Amino acid sequence: MEDLVARRLFMLHPLSIDLDHILDHTHDLWDEVRGRRIFITGGTGFFGCWLLESFCWANDHLDLHASALVLTRDPQKFAGKAPHLANHPAIQLYAGDVRSFDFPAGEFSHVIHAATESDLQLNAENPLLMLDTIVEGTRRTLDFARHCGTPKFLLTSSGAVYGKQPATLTCIPEEYAGAPDPLDPRSAYGEGKRLAEHLCALYAQQYGVEAKIARCFAFVGPYLPLNASFAVGNFIRNGLRGEPIYIKGDGTPYRSYLYAADLAIWLWTILFKGKACCPYNVGSDEAVTITELAYLVAAQFAPRPHIKIEQNLIQGLAHSRYVPSVERVRSEFGLHPTIALADALQRTTAWLHCSVGGEEVTQCK
Repeated sequence: MEDLVARRLFMLHPLSIDLDHILDHTHDLWDEVRGRRIFITGGTGFFGCWLLESFCWANDHLDLHASALVLTRDPQKFAGKAPHLANHPAIQLYAGDVRSFDFPAGEFSHVIHAATESDLQLNAENPLLMLDTIVEGTRRTLDFARHCGTPKFLLTSSGAVYGKQPATLTCIPEEYAGAPDPLDPRSAYGEGKRLAEHLCALYAQQYGVEAKIARCFAFVGPYLPLNASFAVGNFIRNGLRGEPIYIKGDGTPYRSYLYAADLAIWLWTILFKGKACCPYNVGSDEAVTITELAYLVAAQFAPRPHIKIEQNLIQGLAHSRYVPSVERVRSEFGLHPTIALADALQRTTAWLHCSVGGEEVTQCK
């Protein structure tokens, strides 16, 4: 009977179980936006879609009478991707480039800056564009928050600000003072996020912008890009296509993945309750190797795809890690990962199974 109810809920809204989960964990936070208006950049990306899904769900179920203005370069493209969000009465799309958008009129109680180019391919092929988009976009959005007197501002930063995680450090804490190599062009993303955080500190000091900083690591869930050089997305894409799962290295690096519903809970909590200019790691502290991840993904499909590891293991080399410590959010807010990775992968692939066609796996609308 419970499975039948779950299937019916999925048909009504594919994310209803996740959205109820988010609302259960954020129910007492939403009064802050009751009758208010918020501004979101990057609202059409992975983070943004989950912020909008959970915002609309809370707005409808709690009768908040709130609204969100969402900056996007291509409103029509987003309307095709997620028409239920683009056409929601609480959502208004606003065309513009994050680096140069015209300031919209009216009052806004909160600004969320989630726009960023995180594709590794762009970071490799055009690092100057990557750096410019992050830094100029952050400054433009901070200027807007200052212009309209917005008291609360959230920056979605990245664990890339720490640079290479030492292999001896199991989980990297916010106090770690490492940094990317400034002379390596591949550091454009990490250095851009460091500058974005620095801008938040400057605007907090000089203009009183209450800037909250979420240092985000790796995630899985519906809306995850499947062609953006993220291992978990690429593995799922190959599984959906019935192709082998390719591991480009030797499979030994350690990563961790937080499910998108938990991501949304953590971001809203940091926005509403976080301390200004106090970074919070956002991610899972449960590490898996890339090989273990590949087998977990393969287990979601029948028949199971073959796994091919392209490089042989070299004995004696320290295994790289990209795993956060989440003690700060656990101690301050009581947050912790609530969806296990195997369950997260099952939910993600179930959502993506809704539509498969052509050369690319398309996502549920």
